[in-house]
Amino acid sequence: MSRRDAMAWGAGALALAGLATVPQWMHNDYYLSLLISVLMYSVLASAWALFSGPTRYVSLATVAFFGVGAYTTAVFGEALPWAAVLLIALGVGVAMALVVGLATLRLSGVYFVIFSFGLAELVKQLVTWYEVNITKDLGRYVFVDITAQDIYWQLLVLLALVLGLRAWIARTRLGLALRVIGEDETVAVHVGINTTRVKVLLFTLSAAFMTVAGAIMAPRWTYLDPTIAFAPAISFQTLIMALLGGAGTLFGPLLGAVPLVLLFEFLSANFPNHFAILVGLVFMVIVYAVPHGISGWLRRRKHNGGGK
Repeated sequence: MSRRDAMAWGAGALALAGLATVPQWMHNDYYLSLLISVLMYSVLASAWALFSGPTRYVSLATVAFFGVGAYTTAVFGEALPWAAVLLIALGVGVAMALVVGLATLRLSGVYFVIFSFGLAELVKQLVTWYEVNITKDLGRYVFVDITAQDIYWQLLVLLALVLGLRAWIARTRLGLALRVIGEDETVAVHVGINTTRVKVLLFTLSAAFMTVAGAIMAPRWTYLDPTIAFAPAISFQTLIMALLGGAGTLFGPLLGAVPLVLLFEFLSANFPNHFAILVGLVFMVIVYAVPHGISGWLRRRKHNGGGK
């Protein structure tokens, strides 16, 4: 490891340690709740970018895995220790991602986008059918002895893990294979890359983080139903945040998550009846004004400034 890398990892560790102390001195529940939302979307956007960033496969399946994780907590939260609940959620998310990935990652472009959106709706309808016809009760109460501080710390650890994994993969042959796939998948096949295996692996890792994030977040709601757990807005907002910050860079998704969580909080509080319309407008502005994300815009500014 170079000196520069060591300094970067050291700075990251110090930042993580500093963020871990926030719940100890922040006694305002609203601001802590806002920080939890920032962390949740930072995890989801970073996990989305883990697969979609280098491969350029646009996925709208985020909420399918997030919702499955949340329902895992709702089903097992009272009966099992918390660590066991998270492990079950992880296993369910990985199994689901493997099945979906092996069946669909031969698709690309708009076909994959449509399928990923349909997957989220399919899982939502299956859960709704099961609850209505088998349990005879559409919603579930989530009674788990997990505090807001616990949720904050666990999401912070999850964010550190996904960022560390992305940084490590970028330096490996797997990262190189992903970048080649993103540039031209036909070329990747011709140079001997097993594109299906690579895509399924990264899709599964991405889904694992999303599922565990859903399991961790479930106690925040107390009451859970398919409309809450599988809200399509979660997938779209995750996509918008990753694109705004720049899905191809390590910290890009964070650059998008922080301002947009604050913006969406403001819009939902002040314009609840027009929230969906305003989110759509924000999405169009982002695509038009910063097509390469904030990180890409900053790189261009630096390059242009250096050329003067």
